Amino acid sequence: MIDHVRDLASVRDATDRLLSAAGKLNNDSTAEPSRLPGWSRGHILAHIARNADALVNVLAGRPMYESAQTRDADIERDAPRPLDVQLADVRESGARFLAEGERPADWSRTVELRNGITDSASRVPFRRWVEVELHHVDLGIGYELEDLPEEFVQREIAFLTARFAGNPDVPPTLLTDGTHAWSTGREGRPEITVSGPAPELVGWLAGRRDGSALTAEGGLLPPLPPL
Repeated sequence: MIDHVRDLASVRDATDRLLSAAGKLNNDSTAEPSRLPGWSRGHILAHIARNADALVNVLAGRPMYESAQTRDADIERDAPRPLDVQLADVRESGARFLAEGERPADWSRTVELRNGITDSASRVPFRRWVEVELHHVDLGIGYELEDLPEEFVQREIAFLTARFAGNPDVPPTLLTDGTHAWSTGREGRPEITVSGPAPELVGWLAGRRDGSALTAEGGLLPPLPPL
C-alpha cells in the first residue's frame, strides 16, 4: 500500500542529499555536461526545481505544465543561473512541494500529469522521489545508482516494469536480482529472463545504463521504449 507521508519524508531526505552534494560545485561545473545528452548540470538543477512546481500544480488540480514548449523554455531560461541561485531554487521549490503535500487532501483521487497520463494522488510523492534520486545520479558528481536507497531501487524497478507491461514492442520478460522477480512486456509466458544486480536493473529500465552488466537468457536483451 502506498504511504504518501513516508514518501514525502523520503523526498525531503533525497533533496537534502542532493543539495549537500551540489553545494560543493561551482559556477563553472554547473555549466559542464551532465550525463543526460544535451543537458548541462544547470539544466538538471533547473529541471528539478521546475518539476517540483509542476507537481504542486498536479496536486492542486491545475495542469502540470502550461505546455511542453513552456516547460522546455523554462529549463533553458534557468539553466545558466549561478550555483547559489540554482540551489536556492531547488530548496525553495522543494519546500513548496512538501508544503502542498502536507495539506489535508483526498489522496485516493485521480490526478493528471503530462501527456494525459493519470495516476493516484498518493503516488505523486514517489514520482517526485524518482525525479530527485535519478537526476542526482544524472549530475555525475559522485552519486551513483549503487548509492540509491534499497527501498527506492526495488520500488522503481516495480514501477518501471509495470510501465512496460503489456507493451507490444517488449517481449514477455522476467527480471530478477536473485532475490526478487518482476514481469514486464507483452502478455504471455516469459521468453527472456534478465538477471543482475538491482542497481543495474533499474539503470537499464530507466535508460541510465545499457544493460551490458546484465545477463539475458532465452534471447537478446530486449530493447526498451523511451520513457
